[in-house]
Amino acid sequence: MSIEVGKKAPAFSLEGSDGKMHSLSDYAGKRVVIYFYPKDDTPGCTKEACSFRDLNKEMLDMNAVVLGVSKDSLLSHDKFITKFDLPFTLLSDPETTMMAEYEAWGEKVLYGRKSVGCIRSTVIVDEDGVVVKRWKKVPKAETHPEMVLRFFKES
Repeated sequence: MSIEVGKKAPAFSLEGSDGKMHSLSDYAGKRVVIYFYPKDDTPGCTKEACSFRDLNKEMLDMNAVVLGVSKDSLLSHDKFITKFDLPFTLLSDPETTMMAEYEAWGEKVLYGRKSVGCIRSTVIVDEDGVVVKRWKKVPKAETHPEMVLRFFKES
């Protein structure tokens, strides 16, 4: 399945940092920002998470919830959340099933070297479960959450 604006977002069911299972259907009636990131507590991922943290209240005011997804363990997520006081749920996708469905897992090039891993990307799903925006590759982790907020303000 490919992720396309105007199409239904793929269903998922993953365990979250809050100890609950999370499915897309749990968020019916809300806008959902699903951001995929490579690894907890690394420089780029920390900047992105902290920027989402700083904008979280504005996102909530716009009926949007933020979900971060990586293949890190729940224990790793807990440490990351505690260290940086993150107010949103992080989902653990150790088998990269959801990341593959959302085209956030695959071949990437970093400093001229090819590897397979998480492709930093973001998908926004509307209240009806339809993809309304997709960043296939996030250009700058630390300023990306501002782009997401700007999208909400302009839509």
